[in-house]
Amino acid sequence: MSGAIPRRQLFIDGEWRDPVRQKRIPVINPATEEPIGDIPAATAEDVELAVAAARRALTRNRGKDWARTSGAARAKYLRAIAAKITERKSELAKLETLDCGKPLDEAAWDMDDVAGCFEYYADLADALDGKQRAPVSLPMQTFKSYVLKEPIGVVGLITPWNYPLLMASWKVAPALAAGCTAVLKPSELASVTCLELADVCKEVGLPPGVLNIVTGFGPEAGAPLASHPHVDKIAFTGSTETGRRIMTAAAQTIKPVSLELGGKSPIIVFEDVDIEKAVEWTLFGCFWTNGQICSATSRLLVHESISKEFMERLVAWAKNIKISNPLEEGCRLGPVVGEGQYEKIKKFISTAKSEGATILCGGGRPQHLEKGFFIEPTIIKDVDASMQIWREEVFGPVLCIKTFGTEEEAVELANDTHFGLAGAVISKDPERCNRASEEIQPGIVWINCSQPCFCQAPWGGNKRSGFGRELGEWGLDNYLSVKQVTEYISDEPWAWYPPPSKL
Repeated sequence: MSGAIPRRQLFIDGEWRDPVRQKRIPVINPATEEPIGDIPAATAEDVELAVAAARRALTRNRGKDWARTSGAARAKYLRAIAAKITERKSELAKLETLDCGKPLDEAAWDMDDVAGCFEYYADLADALDGKQRAPVSLPMQTFKSYVLKEPIGVVGLITPWNYPLLMASWKVAPALAAGCTAVLKPSELASVTCLELADVCKEVGLPPGVLNIVTGFGPEAGAPLASHPHVDKIAFTGSTETGRRIMTAAAQTIKPVSLELGGKSPIIVFEDVDIEKAVEWTLFGCFWTNGQICSATSRLLVHESISKEFMERLVAWAKNIKISNPLEEGCRLGPVVGEGQYEKIKKFISTAKSEGATILCGGGRPQHLEKGFFIEPTIIKDVDASMQIWREEVFGPVLCIKTFGTEEEAVELANDTHFGLAGAVISKDPERCNRASEEIQPGIVWINCSQPCFCQAPWGGNKRSGFGRELGEWGLDNYLSVKQVTEYISDEPWAWYPPPSKL
């Protein structure tokens, strides 16, 4: 152990390996600002080794060891990983909390979801066997055709720091279920539990090279992975700006990418709601995971006839949220992930004030917490649609409010954004909810709630929030290539060319 976290190396070809350049990155507990250990810092040389290991694992024994083995065989490994995650749930949840600051209850919930994700994709891997050689109906009886679903190859998986192990599982589980081999590059801000996933894979005997995990900075490890000529696909979750750079790198070798990027999601609250229920969902939609959610419904659109009462209740509920060390029982808001994010959020709030917005509550450090990267739940009104706080992703516990008078106005305001990840509609009128859910433009819409996520349902955005879908059967399709096989079955010659004369 090194401090409060296990001391790990890079995980390449089934073994722990020191980085080629022997560099490491300190890990800071965001609740205390104290170092608790370190993680290895991979560079291009390590990425080269990891990709080579993944390529060997893909082609070993002509693919029969992994890529071309049965889905049922791969499913056994996924279920074993799920079982180990469940067995180590308490330990992993605590490490997640120490590393990224999310409340322990949330981290424990995440671990349940991680195990559930591996179980779900184990079931889909099983089912994949029965879907192979699906016949294609043809208009000519002289041919028969069928479809093979094959792993796309070696995949690079680049994941964020807000749900470190859960976001990794959203990519690793379907990639492995499909028969791909992978190189996972977690965020340098929160990699601890992803390295523990490597330990789990070692425990269950996952074949060497099937999953390789390299931690490090984006420019030094993520960029070489995205541009590597022997990586067949990149799946990325993170900022829109980084997503743009990954698309550019992938374009050089024409490799497919799937991107889940930033958001500035609306939540529309109509005048017929139960105010207390709607207030809680509004707060949960923005302050869950310490406000660091790409799908956060951080733009509140509330009907003008209830806006005064609604804002008063929002403030009352927000002031009742327990802000504390995330390991404390009952904590509902912990620190943001690090000093850089902390300063960025404070700058967003100060800019909003300077542009004329009003801070209804929060906006600074909680008075009872002198250390740690804590920011009070912040609610801002008097916001103009041109303000930075309304248009840009904050990625922190900051909710901004505008009012509307008509359904048409609410939809127009909701859609007035470059982003399109998620949105929520709260009303007792089912027809209005259905209309609004069709007219707003994100990839995910919640009705009378915000932020529920299930591994069975597709997840992904539109506009500058990215493209491609994770989770559900769509998540598996992300890592499969479709091959057409067509056979001529007639005994008759094709007879397109005249045969040469027989002498």
